[in-house]
Amino acid sequence: MQRRRFSVCPSLVPQTLLVFVLLLTACRGPAGPAGPQGPLGAQGPEGPAGPEGPPGPEGPPGPTLSPAEIIPVVAYSGSEHCGHCHQTVTDAFTKSGHAWALRPVLYGQPPDHPFTEIPHPPEGYTWDDVAFVVGGYERKALFVDQAGYLITGEDESATTQYNLANPALGKDAAWTGYRAGEENLTFTCAECHSTGYAISLAGEHELDMQGIPGTWDEAGVGCERCHGPGSVHGEEPLGAPMEVDRDAELCGECHTWGSVQAIEAGDGFFEAYQQYDELFHGKHIALDCVVCHDPHTGVEQLRQAGLPTTRTQCEDCHFEQAKYQDSEAHPDAGVTCTDCHMPRLMTSTWGDPERFTGDVRTHLMAIDPDQIGQFAQTEDGGLTALSQISLDFACGHCHVAGGDAPLLSGEELREKADGYHDRP
Repeated sequence: MQRRRFSVCPSLVPQTLLVFVLLLTACRGPAGPAGPQGPLGAQGPEGPAGPEGPPGPEGPPGPTLSPAEIIPVVAYSGSEHCGHCHQTVTDAFTKSGHAWALRPVLYGQPPDHPFTEIPHPPEGYTWDDVAFVVGGYERKALFVDQAGYLITGEDESATTQYNLANPALGKDAAWTGYRAGEENLTFTCAECHSTGYAISLAGEHELDMQGIPGTWDEAGVGCERCHGPGSVHGEEPLGAPMEVDRDAELCGECHTWGSVQAIEAGDGFFEAYQQYDELFHGKHIALDCVVCHDPHTGVEQLRQAGLPTTRTQCEDCHFEQAKYQDSEAHPDAGVTCTDCHMPRLMTSTWGDPERFTGDVRTHLMAIDPDQIGQFAQTEDGGLTALSQISLDFACGHCHVAGGDAPLLSGEELREKADGYHDRP
């Protein structure tokens, strides 16, 4: 018997599969609940920016400010700029000690001080190693290196401070040590030795020198240190007058040492530059410094010119006292009011305790005829000055061995001073 063979037409295969899939799909049950969300994939690259939209409508105009309401930007101009109009004052000021409080060393050449000369830099240094000279005008000079640190030397034998001559004490100019052996001594004197000094929150350093914690607008005490920034005044001299502050407190920002309540002392003398503190201990606190001193000239340049060193003389106010002399020897010997009432009780550079002579005059002025001894001991073992001048300093700097007057003991000084109790 012959079998039949069945064959499927190839064109019917896809259709048959499709019918089979549809039948399976129709037979599935309902969809189950959604599963938990999978983790986010990695962020894809940012797409291109879209086109910029059209500009919006113009807003309403703001209020119009009057010239008086416009706050100008105030900046420092520099003392040289002040000289364009105030030439006479500036010429005098450039010879005062203020202008030479801090000077840069330029092109390997030291500053050209008006009355003094520094022969060479500290031993082991060249002028190219020195960035600034501190002082050097009247008493001493210190030096700042190219990193902004005060030059102290490597050990105790180093001589890095230059003391100028002091004929009153018989001292020639000489090199001595300044905090010898201390490394990386920060230059913290800029607040009183520069103009426009500020410590920024960003931690900036003058000329990127790490030893200078801050920046300034002008090295040295320039015009704007006392008068304030002058850029607006330079543009409108009549409409924006400069500040003129005659108050002693302005001078006291630098001519002080700690608290005004005490006069700091040590090694037989007052610490230097406490004139503002000293005024607080006497009647002259009622006066402003500029009553006696012209801040544009100072003292030394007037002394060099043979002129009176103050604009007001003692006898202008104390005319009754000027008529009184306890001894004919004093006027005959050329003794002046300041010799006794402003003895050199401070030391900046030189001092001789045995001769009761430093190198800076005091501003205490009142003498106590019953007082022998100038200092009192503090609770912490230090020294502070009494508020009146003692006889040993008022008289002893002359009436001492090697002095300009006959030697007198403390008892003899008291006897000589008895007449002061009956003076007008």
